[in-house]
Amino acid sequence: MATHESHKKRSGLMDWLTTVDHKKIGILYLLAGGFFFLIGGLEAILMRIQLIKPENDLFTGELFNQLLTMHGTTMIFLAAMPMIFAYMNAVIPLQIGARDVAFPYVNAVGFWLFFFGGVLLNLSWFLGGAPEAGWTAYAPLSTSAQDTGVDFYVLGLQIAGAGTLAGGINFLVTIINMRAPGMTFMRMPLFTWASFVTSGLILFAFPALTVGFFLLMFERVFDANFFNPEMGGNILIWEHIFWIFGHPEVYILILPAFGIISEVVSTFSNKRLFGYSAMVFATVLIGFLGFMVWVHHMFTVGLGPVTNSIFAVATMAIAIPTGVKIFNWIFTMWGGQIRFTTAMLFAVGFIPTFVMGGVTGVMLAVPAADYQYHDSYFVVAHFHYVIVGGLILGLFSGLYYWYPRIFNRVLNETLGKINFWLFFIGFHLTFFPQHWLGLMGMPRRVFTYMSGQHLDEANFVSTIGALFMGAGTIVLFINIIVTASSKKVADKDPWDGRTLEWSMPVPTPEYNFAQTPLVRGLDALFVEKMAGNGKMTPAEPVGEIHMPNGSILPFVLSLGLFIAGFALIYANWIIAGVGLGIVLLTMFLRSILDDHGYHIHKEEVEADIKGGRA
Repeated sequence: MATHESHKKRSGLMDWLTTVDHKKIGILYLLAGGFFFLIGGLEAILMRIQLIKPENDLFTGELFNQLLTMHGTTMIFLAAMPMIFAYMNAVIPLQIGARDVAFPYVNAVGFWLFFFGGVLLNLSWFLGGAPEAGWTAYAPLSTSAQDTGVDFYVLGLQIAGAGTLAGGINFLVTIINMRAPGMTFMRMPLFTWASFVTSGLILFAFPALTVGFFLLMFERVFDANFFNPEMGGNILIWEHIFWIFGHPEVYILILPAFGIISEVVSTFSNKRLFGYSAMVFATVLIGFLGFMVWVHHMFTVGLGPVTNSIFAVATMAIAIPTGVKIFNWIFTMWGGQIRFTTAMLFAVGFIPTFVMGGVTGVMLAVPAADYQYHDSYFVVAHFHYVIVGGLILGLFSGLYYWYPRIFNRVLNETLGKINFWLFFIGFHLTFFPQHWLGLMGMPRRVFTYMSGQHLDEANFVSTIGALFMGAGTIVLFINIIVTASSKKVADKDPWDGRTLEWSMPVPTPEYNFAQTPLVRGLDALFVEKMAGNGKMTPAEPVGEIHMPNGSILPFVLSLGLFIAGFALIYANWIIAGVGLGIVLLTMFLRSILDDHGYHIHKEEVEADIKGGRA
């Protein structure tokens, strides 16, 4: 086993291609997710430009359907999910007092699988056209499409989904096994709790989607007839499989945002989170109920009044633990010394916006009413209030909050507030009028509408709002560039934080904690501050630290799957075999090559502590 001195350090591009450090993998997730977020946002703006006026002919028919399909697919699978994993990677090991995740190698495999899956899907734009069956890929639209777009969709998401599943399992094991001494489950920060429940949802929800994609792939490649009624199949099987994954997926997305809001509201109200235990149980209950509501997406398919009623009651019940969270955030702020930083503005804006999405969700949970709302713009407004007004505002809040820990810089607050107001106002301008459009009968997924139907003004306002959101996002990227060019390094605890990630120096050492911390209560760092220590009490003496080696194998394995998937789309069985051969070879090499990592000597760790680097 190598020592730190003899360990070969990589630099530049090779360092990033081979890293298994959770902090760097978090940055990779953030960069890739941000890139796909820009692509998905551009697709949304192009759709809104098409709908700015009646009978517009800028992006029509097939192209509009491709934009619509790719916007939904990119935002859900390739932007939101990786940005959540970015925060989980960057923050969770630090919050629980761990030196890394449980399986660093698997962590790298998860990222590269997601990345190559996303690239494969987006290559469809340049190779015969993107998928146009909607982001839900309902049969028979997805089974009867003659071009290769749906094949790119199936194989790209199958590869990316494997990476997500690997990540979910990794964080479950990390949180269960790697908590610092004293970090009991009921002392974990809310973001860690939310990520723990999210990882459990990934473990049980993603296999359903994997099975569905296999069935769809066999249907398209081998005419398997799972979804062909003429041959004894049933198109509703796909809807059930998709939504038994798809509704837990909504909570996979929103629960980490709830965790972020809990951290931010508590820190910037200078108060312990109100009703911590109730918040934990509400998080777990939301995860549990999330598997019991999928049929509310299918109220109009004819499953009958008894089935619809059962799922309606379950859907309404999930509002109760969500309401607990809303009131606890408000009670946390009540009487607190609130600092309206950019992160706090996004958190405060999140609360009423998400409540509005929740209220329309309860409206949609009534089956009789859903017959009127279904497939109208009212549904589009609802889920964007939940996903954008909830998830994206939460992710932006987390970005401004944890940016000093991830990138060692504090984002500019003035530009941050401009970013907030442009995005927040633009969001409500975009999606609030869509409630009225839906109630007036405008169907979703249409690329044009007739004049004289009282739809013109609301669509115009909606498009202007989308441009505001785009402008807000541009301001964010200007802020990132301005901050990156600044020489000023962030303080280690710029927000007077309460949790463990703010207890270590900037930049964070590669081993995170020189000595594993002893956790003596909820809000572990705040407990030590109140005791007059100002830093964490160590749970162990200074000793040698074992670190994992980087590896190029996760990158090569994922590249092999990418090659195999690409070849399968064009039925090139030889190249597909080569790609799968690369995958099997990397697995074989990983199995037979002993890689014991390396040690950082006690003297080096002591020198880091003395020099303030640990």
